[in-house]
Amino acid sequence: MTNRSVPTTGDLVAGALKGRRLDVGGFVLVVGLLLALLISMIVLVTLIADMIQQGLPVLAERGWAFVSTPLSPDAHDAGIVQGIMGSLGLMLFVVVIAFPVGVASAIYLEEYAPDTRLTRFIVANVRNLAGVPSIVYGLLGLAIFVKLLGGITGGRTLISGGLTLAILVLPIMIITASEALRAVPMAIREAAFGVGATRWEVIRYQVLPVATPAILTGTVLTIARAFGESAPLLLSGAVLSLFFASPSGATLWDFVAHEKYTALPIIVFNWARQPQKEFVALTAAAIVVLLAILLLVNATAIVLRDRFERRT
Repeated sequence: MTNRSVPTTGDLVAGALKGRRLDVGGFVLVVGLLLALLISMIVLVTLIADMIQQGLPVLAERGWAFVSTPLSPDAHDAGIVQGIMGSLGLMLFVVVIAFPVGVASAIYLEEYAPDTRLTRFIVANVRNLAGVPSIVYGLLGLAIFVKLLGGITGGRTLISGGLTLAILVLPIMIITASEALRAVPMAIREAAFGVGATRWEVIRYQVLPVATPAILTGTVLTIARAFGESAPLLLSGAVLSLFFASPSGATLWDFVAHEKYTALPIIVFNWARQPQKEFVALTAAAIVVLLAILLLVNATAIVLRDRFERRT
């Protein structure tokens, strides 16, 4: 009588893994995701190639003059320097306000706030605010920063636009920072508490260094969204015109709190509405410059993220 060995659990698992059974549902899902990715990439590459093809003649002919000259009703003389300066000023407000407030709020919600109904209600509302259309934030900025606080912000100024964009991206900043903190392994916290560290010391020296790369990635996403927004700025005072000029001798504070401003997305939107064919090429060239600035910001954030990852 032959002895038959009883298969172990490991043998059964190995046999199942080596089996030839086809997972039809999983295969269809993978193919569908791959097709969606390919279609998205084809559309994106086609749009970028079309913009480069239309805008490259303007950039090749005018070069740096296109970037350094102000707006003009004449398509042959129009530039985007005012839009670039306005966009950079708006992004400065976004970084200075949304970044510290968003990270501080995330730290409180993840590390300090108790798990109560009030906390869950706040988190749910933050996530809902992240999906509110940007035009709603434009109306909020018009009502609060332009009209209600006009005596402080100067009305339709760069301050009002910057505060509006900061409020727009603040929920996204809180969510991304919260997810980064939540991804830090709990063992790191427990080990730090085990050697006698206080809660703030655990957060400052253990949790934040590990979460910083992901927080920087989320910051780049928020800046990219704010940089391309136009609807909130139209309501909060950005100039929609082919020409405007600041008086000579204006200081930096005058530019921020008193003078008119515009932004690169506003210029793109306005030029795209013009009936002259020359503005079509100008619109494409401005889009190329906008994409180049976004790529530069993303590259800077990637370098900073890699540096923090090496330190941790």
